[in-house]
Amino acid sequence: MKNNLLSEKLIYTGESATPTHLHLCVYDTGGIVLAAGNDFQSVKETINKEKINWLQVHGLKNVDTVQDICEYFDIDFLILQDILNANHPTKIEERDKYIVLIAKLFSPEHPDDELGGLSQQQVCLILGNNYVLTFLENETDFFDDISIALRNDVLRIRSRQSDYLLSVLLNSVMGNYVSAVSSIEDRLEDLEEELLTISNSNDVGIQIQSLRQQYMSMKKAILPLKEQYVKLLRAENALVHKVNRAFFNDVNDHLQSVLQTIEVCRETLSSLVDLYISNNDLRMNEIMKRLTIVSTIFIPLTFLAGIWGMNYKWMPELDWRYGYLFAWILMLSIGAIIYLYFKKKKWY
Repeated sequence: MKNNLLSEKLIYTGESATPTHLHLCVYDTGGIVLAAGNDFQSVKETINKEKINWLQVHGLKNVDTVQDICEYFDIDFLILQDILNANHPTKIEERDKYIVLIAKLFSPEHPDDELGGLSQQQVCLILGNNYVLTFLENETDFFDDISIALRNDVLRIRSRQSDYLLSVLLNSVMGNYVSAVSSIEDRLEDLEEELLTISNSNDVGIQIQSLRQQYMSMKKAILPLKEQYVKLLRAENALVHKVNRAFFNDVNDHLQSVLQTIEVCRETLSSLVDLYISNNDLRMNEIMKRLTIVSTIFIPLTFLAGIWGMNYKWMPELDWRYGYLFAWILMLSIGAIIYLYFKKKKWY
């Protein structure tokens, strides 16, 4: 079931079982106030519109809480549906009073498993004049370093506007992409080295397919940002102040680096598939060559055995006292001569 405009009923479409809970950080140059709760009413009184408000929402099961937050900050119904749609495509959208960014975060499903895939969760960032909202599907410490930076006022972060906080959050998202794409790139390089040694490992094809699926998931999540990120850099964007545009440009540099690495991964995947097929052909040729050599050795022996196997009465060899021994010596000699000939020609 999906959210639609024909019904006011809202549902979370993802599979995360994380209970909804909120973390609020209100700050300015004078200090910082923290609050937490399981519903919006428990943190609502702490919000101060004269300061910067960063509200983190973990877990989207409680739709009513998400709806209360959106109504308070005047986020429209369509964006509310997008937040609850766990499979929403990556996008950046501008509205009159806020900017919405929907992206994906990646993490390894089984860190110790070479064949382990990547799990992903949706993250929604909303920038307003004096607030930033982050909606995450799961319980995660992904933004904890930013919370610590705010508490310690690292690089005077509390003296900057809300758009600077968004740039820091985006930088963390790009860091996640860099880490995930680099991991895929490293594994592709390891596979390439393994294939170049003509390895007989049976799971190489499975690994290539697994990495290809991860690559496609990342490409689908990140590539839309290539066209849409420019919306944050436009001069007429009132929510992104000129003094902070340099930080968004820095994030854009990281994005371009990720996109370049994704392109390299695409080329590497393509070459690995070709190399894997070539290796299979080489292994098949090796098998066929060995079978051909064995057949070549036994063909003359089969011919001799067929000749002497005919039951003609006047076949002179049948009455020869040493005929059986001679037949064995002759056949073994022929086999050895053929084998040594192939060995000399380096066909075997």
